[in-house]
This record gives sequence, structure tokens and C-alpha cells, in this order.
Amino acid sequence: MICVDLHDLISRLPDGAVLTDPDLLAGYRQDWARDPSAGTPLAVVRATGTDDVAATLRWAHEHQVAVVPRGAGSGLSGGATAVDGGIVLSTERMRAITVDPVTRTAVVQPGLLNAEVKRTVAEHGLWYPPDPSSFEICSIGGNAATNAGGLCCVKYGVTTDYVLGMEVVLADGTVVRLGGPRLKDSAGLSLTKMFVGSEGTLGVITELTLRLLPAQPPQSTVVATFPTLTAATEAILGITGTLRPAMLEFMDAVAINAVEDEMRMGLDREAAALLVARSDAPGEFARHEAEIMVGICEKAGATEVFHTEDPEEGEAFTAARRFAIPAVEKIGPLLLEDVGVPLPRLADLVNGIAAIGARNDVLVSVIAHAGDGNTHPLIVHDPTDAAMTERAHRAFGEIMDLAIQLGGTITGEHGVGRLKKAWLPDQLGPDVMALTRRIKDALDPHGILNPGAIL
Repeated sequence: MICVDLHDLISRLPDGAVLTDPDLLAGYRQDWARDPSAGTPLAVVRATGTDDVAATLRWAHEHQVAVVPRGAGSGLSGGATAVDGGIVLSTERMRAITVDPVTRTAVVQPGLLNAEVKRTVAEHGLWYPPDPSSFEICSIGGNAATNAGGLCCVKYGVTTDYVLGMEVVLADGTVVRLGGPRLKDSAGLSLTKMFVGSEGTLGVITELTLRLLPAQPPQSTVVATFPTLTAATEAILGITGTLRPAMLEFMDAVAINAVEDEMRMGLDREAAALLVARSDAPGEFARHEAEIMVGICEKAGATEVFHTEDPEEGEAFTAARRFAIPAVEKIGPLLLEDVGVPLPRLADLVNGIAAIGARNDVLVSVIAHAGDGNTHPLIVHDPTDAAMTERAHRAFGEIMDLAIQLGGTITGEHGVGRLKKAWLPDQLGPDVMALTRRIKDALDPHGILNPGAIL
């Protein structure tokens, strides 16, 4: 990127919108993935609305300066990694929300946190289902950019299933509005869906129209422990083949013990795996579905099965699952994976990951949104130990190779970012990669939007 004078950009934006202080810039260089290739941006723009985003992109397009969109910085694939001499465009100050209970929609700006959207719509007796484990710290714009999922997605779907429309600013500063508060709309190409999951490489989302549901019914919770990984995966297949749980989560022995170290819940430290499943079927059907899940777990060889209809008790086990990544991270720094496979191959994936960890002499913990085959292998390593770091990165690649071999994906919900793009051609193939490049080139001919991500 060429050297440019920032005065023109600063003159186009409100006072205080552009940060250039080196100490402040340092906080915007990386997301939670801590990509070591992060560069030093020329400036950070903290936009307050669509006009600020459009002005920034018009300036960047004129000067051919890279722009890296950034939400809350909680991404796990290096999608918000700054580049040298570029602009980090933060949407953290864009936080408006309007709820329409009649159409069951919410119009939100991208800087709101997922949890804030949930709380606001709940005041109207409504519910926004997508719920990443990091829902309390991740932004709704980042969720849309990566097509985030979460714990409820086995029954309710992922972010794209709830995005009815959006306002998005293209690379040259053009503002377009796609979709809207309509449940059925077949007019034109499905461009809204194209921008969801595009990781800021095609445009910057400045507003989302979200579909909402009535408040979730009370839930019944089932917790089961298993002596082997295979027994747990058999229970998962038995449950998903019989009914549609509202949640079906998995933790391996490493995660169980790490969570127990911190939360002291009385989890079985000898178990090879733990499942947390929930039903939110209406009325007595929730208890009926829970009883079916109990029976399936027992048949698969569970050592202990626990069933509760107490909301606080059930939520405690859900909180334990959400805490798994921070708990395992207390053992050591993590390389976080996000691979998924078709459910019938889940046992092959989980057991294969264990073999990869053993072969490379690194500790790998596996947690999973088991009901939809989306696993999060957590590779523990010491970045100051060069030999261990090499083994950890080798295991990282082998896990992605394994997922592809099993007909799966290198990312179910975190995005490709910069950390996984080397494996994307192996999954998609040359024709789809070429088509992706053609779309990117058409919308961003100078390649200024999030360069280095995905492609």
C-alpha cells in the first residue's frame, strides 16, 4: 500500500472518529485469534453510522488503501487482523436497535453485542436464537460477517437463517439496502445471503434486519457422562436420529476436568465425555423428549444420566459448557479449531483428533456443538517452545485435513479468516475458488477490503 496523507480522511469524518495514537492502534491490531502476522494500521476509524463507513471507503477506494472491518474483536480465525499501512474500520460505536413486535423483527447496527440484542428483544417477549458461546462479548455485526452459530443451532439454525435484510457499504463507498422485514421475498438474486459469512471481504455491514421468534419455552435438561468417546457419539447419533433437541453439547475429559477445576460442580473427572442436551418442546412434551434422551444415553452405555426441569440447574450445566474454552485456556495458550463433519462421521472425527494429538505429542481437548457435527478442538501449546509450537501447528493442519477427508468443513461458524485460508482450496476445489475470486474482483476491484482474509 502507498503512503497517504490522513488529513483528507480526517476532514471527511466527525471529530475524534480517527485514531492515530500508536498506543491506541496497538489494541486494534489483532482479534482473539492473536494472529502473529498482524501489521500496524495507519489509523483506526471508529464509525458512528453508515455515512462514516461510506466516507471511509470512498477515501480508501480513491487512495487504494486496505480496510479491515472490525466488530468486537472476538473473532477466532484472524478475520480482523490489521495490515501494515491500512485502516481498521471499527463498528463498535454503531449500537442502535429498533424492535417491531408486530413483524417480529429488529433493525440493529453492527456494534451491539449478541447478548444486548437478546436482552432488548426479550423486553418485547421475543427471542433471537443464534447464541455463540461468546454471546456476551461478540458483536452482532461480527456474527453476520462470519455466519456465527452457537448452542441452539442444532434446532434453530445459524445467523443467516435470521438475517432478513441489511444495509451494506461496498468497496467504493456505494451504500445498498438488501432485503427487509419480509418473511417471503423472491425478488432478484439472494444477495443478502452472499454477504452473510463474507468476513468483510465484499462490503461492510452497517445495519441488519433480524427475524425474531416468540420467547423460548421452558426447557428440560439432560446431562450424561460416558466411559468412551465412541459411546458418547453413539448417544449423539441416537438422539439426533430420534428427535430434534434444542441443544446437544459435548465435552471431552480434558474439558471436563478444566471446567471442574474452576467451577467445582462435582463433574465426573473419570468420564471420557459429557453430553448436555435440552428439550424446549411445549408443555409436557419437553419432559417426554428428555426421557427419550435419557433412555438413548443409557442404551449407549452412559455411566451416569441426570435429568432436571429446574431452569437454574439446567442453566448451570449450560454455563459450564460455555466456560470450556476459557477453562482449557488456563492450562496453556490455545490454537482453536472449528471443524465440522456430517453427523455419521462424528466418531471418526473425534477419535481421529485424539490420535492426531497423541501422534504430535500435544494436548488436544475437544468440545462440540455435537448435534450438528461442529467440533472445537483446542490445541494447548507453549508459544515460547519452538518444537512444541511446530507440533501444535502440524496438528492444526492435520485436523483440518481430516475434516476434509471425512466430507466435512474447515469452519462451521468461526470463519476462514487468515488462519485457515491455506486449506480452503482443498475443501472447495479450484472451480469454486475461481468463482469466489470472480465475485470478489467484481465487488472490490482494487482488493482493498480485508486483504489476506479467505483468499
